[in-house]
Amino acid sequence: MVGVIVWELEVFGSQSLKDKRRVVKSLKERLQNRFHVSAAETRHQDLWQRAEIAACVVSGEQQHVNEVLDSMDRLVTGDLRARVIQSRRSYC
Repeated sequence: MVGVIVWELEVFGSQSLKDKRRVVKSLKERLQNRFHVSAAETRHQDLWQRAEIAACVVSGEQQHVNEVLDSMDRLVTGDLRARVIQSRRSYC
């Protein structure tokens, strides 16, 4: 089972691409280190205050995939440096 979650984010207080990338890099690293998943910035690389991050988890059990996706979602939505505009999930 493969689970993918994508977050569309508004990055608060970003005055440059460097500011935004600092927040995005931190979120990606936290996701990767805590949950051992693949994570990447997938859209809006040229915008200062918008970002899209996607993360993917693979497991033999759907319940484990859902638990990891839920935990990752709590981490991202709980970060005060960005607001989740939209999130979506897909499964293969």
